[in-house]
Amino acid sequence: MSENTPRDAANWARRPAALKVGELPPDAVNLNVDGRQVVGPLQGFGQLWQKTYRVRLVGCAATPEEVIAAWKAHFPEFQPPQNRFFPPVAGVAPGEVVLINASLQGMPMQTGVLVLYADEQSFTLMTPEGHPESGWVTFSAWDEDGCTVCQVQSMARANDPLYELGFVLGGSAAQEAIWRHVLGSLAAHHGVTDQPVSFEKQCVDTRLQWAQAGNIWKNAAIRSMLYALTRPFRRG
Repeated sequence: MSENTPRDAANWARRPAALKVGELPPDAVNLNVDGRQVVGPLQGFGQLWQKTYRVRLVGCAATPEEVIAAWKAHFPEFQPPQNRFFPPVAGVAPGEVVLINASLQGMPMQTGVLVLYADEQSFTLMTPEGHPESGWVTFSAWDEDGCTVCQVQSMARANDPLYELGFVLGGSAAQEAIWRHVLGSLAAHHGVTDQPVSFEKQCVDTRLQWAQAGNIWKNAAIRSMLYALTRPFRRG
């Protein structure tokens, strides 16, 4: 490591030319991920939101490092039933791609996320083109007066006009329920079932970025639906 290399360089993903999904189980659908670029809030369309969810593991002896290790190891299990996550063999590690087969308000959704950053106390996932959101979500834990606090914080905007409409019509509330579920599942894994998940959200930018309206061409929801409708014919 050179003198100019950041000490945490190994915790960051090297930005690939295009995402590539590794080996997967036979029931996983690899769609809308391979060949896509990751995108942040600057590349999205809708209003920019920061959303923060927290739960305190009161009475739990697990350290923040132990909580994050369990979170990475059991990440798919903490999701609600409609969300199926397929981590790579290497697990939640910088540069790895986590495939997602989910249901978005009753519609199929095949997408994924890049592990942008990961260390002993946090990890961050970043979205690809076509994902419902353009941005990232960070999972972290820390000690606060002898109690481990767990947090999910996202900074993202809808990727295209259709997603923005969907979030306004109920998608945002459905998404918020997902992260509440994840934190509740994480707490229950550590034996904590009586602590509420707090939630705060702030609109960081109210503007719609009309220059990014063309993102709808890679909309993963539309492509997943078309894939599902044409699947019987491909089998034949």
